Amino acid sequence: MKKCEYCAKEISYHEMYCSDECQDGANKYYELREKYQKPYSIINGIFVIAVGICIFLYSFMRDVGAIGGGSALVILGIMYFLLPFAPDVMIHKYKLKKSILITKIIAAVVFAIGVTVLILYFTGVI
Repeated sequence: MKKCEYCAKEISYHEMYCSDECQDGANKYYELREKYQKPYSIINGIFVIAVGICIFLYSFMRDVGAIGGGSALVILGIMYFLLPFAPDVMIHKYKLKKSILITKIIAAVVFAIGVTVLILYFTGVI
């Protein structure tokens, strides 16, 4: 059987979605992705590079490395949570609803790591 493109329930081969709610959810997701994909990609690239640079700078300047890296991770976590744009490979494998959930879990982990780095820095542990 074929599966719904949004929630992965089994459907007939002539349908794409199992219900109007699934179709509406998928349409909202794809419209949001279409609207914000370019700024999302630019911001994502900048902050991922910033994390790498801050990790390098941490060995020379602990203040800049820890605060910059932690802040960049917090911003990335927030962005990934608010705009959970999963890769197309993940959407194809898990369908849209589960891909969004996985992306939000990853966002929460990235955010938690950033907050942990900042807390450890400001308490003097690192």
